[in-house]
Amino acid sequence: MRARGANVTDLIVLVVAADDGVMAQTEEVIALAKEADVPVIVAINKIDKANADIERVKRDLQAHGVNLEGMGGEVQWVPISATKGTGLDELVETLSVQAQVMGLKSDYSGPVEGWILETRTDEHKGKLATVLVTRGTLRRGNILLSGLASCRVRALYDHHGEQVT
Repeated sequence: MRARGANVTDLIVLVVAADDGVMAQTEEVIALAKEADVPVIVAINKIDKANADIERVKRDLQAHGVNLEGMGGEVQWVPISATKGTGLDELVETLSVQAQVMGLKSDYSGPVEGWILETRTDEHKGKLATVLVTRGTLRRGNILLSGLASCRVRALYDHHGEQVT
């Protein structure tokens, strides 16, 4: 899923735990971002932990080719604590500014287009797909085509599994 996501996204938020540092999955995302030539913003999470070491994380990222702002590079980074909400406003602002710089805008006109990132079957909801909409507006009742397969959208759910109207 990471590989598919890296190839269809405009921007990657690389989340690195301040207590764990760069791990195997961090290295994987760094490689995927470079391969797909997708810009990265680093969110250093868990800064509220007693054993958090932001400077070590920054050095580790530099060693893996992620050239951070303030260390001679251009990759923006934001210290956050997801559990306490610290730095989240700054992260959203950083993402917003980067999206403006990149000229990212949604195109709501025309037929819906997108990427199917994942499919699965839920015993209560039936067949589900995680879809990244790149154009248009996805609505209940739309018919989606992918290769030779098609389906009618019966319901829409957000990332928390709550139904969207």
